Amino acid sequence: MRLLRHLFARSARHLFPEDSLHRIADAIAAGELRHRGEILFAVESELSPGMVLRGVQARARAEAAFARLRAWDTEVNNGVLIYLLLADHRIEIVADRGLNGLVSAEQWRGVCQLMEERMQAGEPEQAVVRGIQAVSDLLAQHFPQIDGTPDRDELPNLPLILD
Repeated sequence: MRLLRHLFARSARHLFPEDSLHRIADAIAAGELRHRGEILFAVESELSPGMVLRGVQARARAEAAFARLRAWDTEVNNGVLIYLLLADHRIEIVADRGLNGLVSAEQWRGVCQLMEERMQAGEPEQAVVRGIQAVSDLLAQHFPQIDGTPDRDELPNLPLILD
């Protein structure tokens, strides 16, 4: 059954057309005005048949994307990847080590649940924007902006569609 879901998955470009990607980028930029963290959003439509047959799961793909996209390469190790694997209906959040002990697994799961609700309602863009806002709330608690200190954008705001 999983193999069929991946073979016939809806395209990420269908759910997230260009104008939607730009609105998501705007949400990331707006959130990052409130904190010194870095948020990256990536979506993947499906996995290759070989990956599915080998049992590759969404979490492993998210962790691989986190490394490949260099989300760990921020000055204070506070990058966060929000990853969506459409074929498996999975949302994964991978946070860098600077957030260890600051944000609990339950808090990250809460963000995923917010997103899942909107995805199930057929609102993929709103799901991502709500997730970004929730992650920004958590980052603002632990890495607030410091007045008078410039904060550089270390990761791209434009969402990535992984093919």
